Amino acid sequence: MSNRIVITNETIEQKEYRIMALFEENRLAEVCCENVHEESVLGNIYIGKIKNIVPKINAAFVEIAPGEMTYLSLDEVKQPWMVKQQRKGLLTENDELVVQITREAVKTKTPTVSTNLTFQGNAVVITTENKKLGISKKLDKEKRNYLKQLFADKKADRFGLILRTSAGNYADEQIFAEYQSIFDKFSHIEQYYKHRTCYSCLYRTEASYVTWIREKQSRQIEKIITDDTEVYKELTEGATADQAVFYEDEKLSLSALYGLKYKLMDALKEKVYLKSGAYLIIQPTEALTVIDVNSGKCTKGNKTDFYLKVNLEAAGEIARQLRLRNISGICIVDFINMDTKEAQTELVYALKKALAEDTVPSVFIDFTKLGLAEITRKKVKKPLWEQVRLTGKLE
Repeated sequence: MSNRIVITNETIEQKEYRIMALFEENRLAEVCCENVHEESVLGNIYIGKIKNIVPKINAAFVEIAPGEMTYLSLDEVKQPWMVKQQRKGLLTENDELVVQITREAVKTKTPTVSTNLTFQGNAVVITTENKKLGISKKLDKEKRNYLKQLFADKKADRFGLILRTSAGNYADEQIFAEYQSIFDKFSHIEQYYKHRTCYSCLYRTEASYVTWIREKQSRQIEKIITDDTEVYKELTEGATADQAVFYEDEKLSLSALYGLKYKLMDALKEKVYLKSGAYLIIQPTEALTVIDVNSGKCTKGNKTDFYLKVNLEAAGEIARQLRLRNISGICIVDFINMDTKEAQTELVYALKKALAEDTVPSVFIDFTKLGLAEITRKKVKKPLWEQVRLTGKLE
C-alpha cells in the first residue's frame, strides 16, 4: 500500500493553516487543519484544582488556569497524582491534582482531562494508572513474546508500559532509545510535581504534527513530505528520519501538487457524489450529524437490487467521510429503504466492515424504529468544519 503524509501551510479566507493530510493509494483519507497562530493543548499536563463535583454524573470540573474549566470523569480515576488533598482516598472541592488533556473543547463542551497520564512515542507509551505491560495484538505471537522478554526488566510497579504495533518495525536500540527518552520525561514530572504550584503546566505536548504522524504510523506510511524547513528538521531528528522528504519547487507549491485546497473545500461541502450517480447529504448540527443517502435521478433495472447497490456504496463512503471530516459523536444515517431483511443484513455487514478500518473507535449501534442507522464515533479532536470555519457558503 502506497501511503504518504503531506504537511504544508495554506491560506484560507485570509487565515494561515497548517494542513496535515494522509493519502492512501493517492486518495485523501484523513486531514487535519490547525491555525498556525493557535496552539493546541491536547496532551498537555497541568496541576488543576477541583472546583465542583457533580455526584449525579460522577464527574468533577477541574480548573487548569484561572477561569479555564475542564471535565473529569470520576469513573476513570484510579491512582491520581495528588498535590493537595483534604481527605485521604476521597476527592473533594479545592483538592489539587495532576491532569492531562485528552480531548479538546468541542462545540460548547469544555476540554476533557484524565488522571491517567500518558507519555507517548512512536513505539512506546508510558502510563501512570494502567500499570501493566501491554503489547499490540496486531503483532504476531512470536514478535509479541520477543518484545515481552525484551522489556521484562524495564517495567516497574509505578508505571505501565505499552508497545505499539510500530514497535515491530524498529530495531531494539531504536525502541530502547525512545523508551529512555519517554521514561526521562515521566520520571522528571513524577519527581517534581508535588513541589509545583496550582495551574502549573508540567508538560507541553510536542508539536501537533508529530503527534498526528504518530497516530498514523499503523497505516504503513511510506513517505512524509513537507516544504516546511522547521517540520522537516523535526522529522529528520526522530524515528521518522527515513520517511522524511523535503519538497522544493518554486514553480509548483506542495499544496498545489496534491490539490490540497480543492480537496479540503470538497471535504467541507454538504453534498458528496457517488460513482453510481447517487449522493450523500452530510449535515452537522450541535447535537449530532445527519447523513441522507439519495438515489438522485438514477434508477437502473431492478429497484431492489439497485437500492442495495447504492446503500452498499454509501456505507463505504460514509465510513470514509467520518474519517476525512473527523465527524464524531452521534451520527444518524437515512439509507434508502429496502424491502428485504437479507438486504438489510448485507448492508449492516458492509457498514461494520467499513467502520472497522477506522483507527478511531466507530461503531454501528442499530436501526431505529424509523429505519435510521445509528453510528457513534469517539470524540478526540474537533471536526473538520470546526477546524476551518468558513464564512462563505460552499455549493
